[in-house]
Amino acid sequence: MTTAMPFDLDATLLPAVTAVVKNAGVTLRERYTAHARGVSLEEVVAEIHANDDAVLAGMREPLLKARPGSQWEEDELAGGALPPGEWWIVDPAEGNINHVHGMPDWAVTATLVRDNRPVLTVVHLPLTGDTYTATAGGGAQLNGCPLSVSAKRDLSAALIGTGQARPGESADTFHRIGASVTAMLTAGLVVRVSVPATLQLIHVAAGRMDAFWQFSDVRSGLVAGALLVTEAGGTVTDLDGKPWSVAGRDVLAAAPHVHTAALDVLSSI
Repeated sequence: MTTAMPFDLDATLLPAVTAVVKNAGVTLRERYTAHARGVSLEEVVAEIHANDDAVLAGMREPLLKARPGSQWEEDELAGGALPPGEWWIVDPAEGNINHVHGMPDWAVTATLVRDNRPVLTVVHLPLTGDTYTATAGGGAQLNGCPLSVSAKRDLSAALIGTGQARPGESADTFHRIGASVTAMLTAGLVVRVSVPATLQLIHVAAGRMDAFWQFSDVRSGLVAGALLVTEAGGTVTDLDGKPWSVAGRDVLAAAPHVHTAALDVLSSI
């Protein structure tokens, strides 16, 4: 197992990681158009891959150099536990499908995971210039200002989000999504269904949304937001109520006073 590092040592790495992610954001912004690109499925997929390739080209080497001995997770759609050690989980275009369709909801993310626990993350939104950061034990910030989750206490007053993690999920997962949305539409105030997960989780961390759930184990869409929500004072578990980990099959991230009520709604679905 990797020896745990003091929180302040992770914090000293944050400026270098932030610089890499912001630089990657410049590349992704230059590729953005306000109109959709691609008509056929093949064309859309080609645009997505082109974004990934262009942005990753400037991220891998500097991140590995910034943390000697760290490793790189190649598959951004992979899930489950990682081998012991430090791993970079990067999404060069989180919300890539939005980017190629001319929508504004996309970001660049980089998260350092140590022994299957996210310990440092940077999420940069190139269109707004906003940068969300967190280190384990060091709190969560937006542009350097502390973040705090919602103070809501009643699920019936809550704005709640969900979405699918990737195309081609199983029929069972789609049925669970449908059933859970119906249940939350009854229990909550409003349900927001969109992608990507990270851009909903940053709203939970910032107190703009009150909860987010997803039936997914796609690490790249969850590690950044899970750390941000936790460090902003939120509660992040799986749908059995156990602490969330990268090996989890699903996730619920919520303000602490509505988490139990949201879990009660979702746990049986």
